[in-house]
Amino acid sequence: MQLFDVHILGCGSALPTARHKPSAQVVNLREKLLLLDCGEGTQEQWRRSGLGWQKLGHVFITHAHGDHVFGLPGLISTMGLMGRTAGLHIYGPAELKPYIDVVLSCFCQLLSYEVTFHVVDTRKHAVVFEDRSMRVWTLPLQHRTPCAGYLIEEKPGLPHIRREMIDHYGVPTWAINRIKQGDDWQMDDGTVVPHSQLTSPPDPVRRYAYCTDTMYIPQLASLVEGVDLLYHEATYSSEDAVRASKYGHSTATDAARLAKDAAAKRLMIGHYSARYDDETVLLNEAKAIFPNTILAKEGLQVHV
Repeated sequence: MQLFDVHILGCGSALPTARHKPSAQVVNLREKLLLLDCGEGTQEQWRRSGLGWQKLGHVFITHAHGDHVFGLPGLISTMGLMGRTAGLHIYGPAELKPYIDVVLSCFCQLLSYEVTFHVVDTRKHAVVFEDRSMRVWTLPLQHRTPCAGYLIEEKPGLPHIRREMIDHYGVPTWAINRIKQGDDWQMDDGTVVPHSQLTSPPDPVRRYAYCTDTMYIPQLASLVEGVDLLYHEATYSSEDAVRASKYGHSTATDAARLAKDAAAKRLMIGHYSARYDDETVLLNEAKAIFPNTILAKEGLQVHV
C-alpha cells in the first residue's frame, strides 16, 4: 500500500510541561507532507523526526490559540534561511490572518518564497485542498473560538496488475499502464481480454481525522464515520468533566464515545492537560468504551 503515516511532534495542551510539546503533527501521504497545527517548538521536533523540509507544502491550523500557532514564525523563517523557493500554503480560521500578517511583516520580510493564507469556514464540512492523491475536508468543531478539525482522505489508486494473467496472455509492457487505466487487451487473433481479468481491485481508500480542540459533538460522528484512524483530544478525565465543558474541551470518555459512534477503526487520544503526570488514566478510561485506543506521544509514528 502507498505511504500514509502520522508523525506526532507534540500532543500537550496550553500549559507547557517537560513531558509534552504543544500540538503539531505531520501527515506523510505518498511522500507529500501536511502539517496539522504548529505549536511552539514544532521546527525542533521536526528536525528530530528526520522528515525533510522541502516536501512540506500545506499547513492546516485548527484555531487561533497560541499552543497551536506559536511555532509558525520560527518554521516560516527557518525555511527561508534554508533557501526555500516553493510556495507555502496555510489554512485556518479568519481570526488567524492578522497573526500571519504580523509574522510576515515583522520577521519574514525578505522570504525567498511566497506564503499564501487560505481562510477556512469553521462552520462547514467542505473540501479546502485537493490534488491527485488526496482531499482535505474541514470538520466543524466546538471550542471557545472558531475551530475546525481536518479529515484527510486518500483518493482511490489504480487497480493492481495480475502478473500471472499478463504473462499468460503475453501482454507487452507498454500496454500495462493503459490496462491500469481501464482498457481491455485485444490479442492478435481478435480475442478481447477484459480489463477485469487482468487486474485486481485497488487498495482501499484510507482516511485520517484530526479533531482538536473541541467539546464532544455527537453529530461529528457522521462526518468521520468509518475512518481508519481518529485523533481526538482527551484533555481531561471524566472526573474533570465540568472543567472540560467550561474550557471547551473533551474528556477521554467523550473521545471514546465519538470513536464508537463513528465506528472508527482506531482512536488516538492527545492534547493532555498538564495536571496529569501519567496519561494511563486517560487511556484506561477511553479503552473501557473503545478498546482499540492508543496514546499519542512525541516521536510516535502511526501507519494509517
